[in-house]
Amino acid sequence: MAAAATAAATSKSALRKLCIDAVPLTGRRVLCRVDFNTPMKDGAITNAQRIEAAMPTIRYAVDNGAKSVVLMSHLGRPKGAPDAKYSLAPVARKLEELLGKPVTFLSD
Repeated sequence: MAAAATAAATSKSALRKLCIDAVPLTGRRVLCRVDFNTPMKDGAITNAQRIEAAMPTIRYAVDNGAKSVVLMSHLGRPKGAPDAKYSLAPVARKLEELLGKPVTFLSD
């Protein structure tokens, strides 16, 4: 029992979250896993709440000297092959609008 408790305590300490404001960002590439699984209709975003929720983190990285900010996400549940209806291109356009900066979009 004691060994299990020790292992659990070790696991918890090893999984401490690191906040973006605790890391020097100047000149670094920043990788963020974001939830941009936004509702869309006919290729247009119908609710940008999830994109807007990520903006403080993205802006923080940009404003604090990150060389680049790479955002990773998914949309919907594609069945093993790329499908245009699940493209994040509309999200990239919305990000450009919100950031006021160009966003490079890389497709699958």
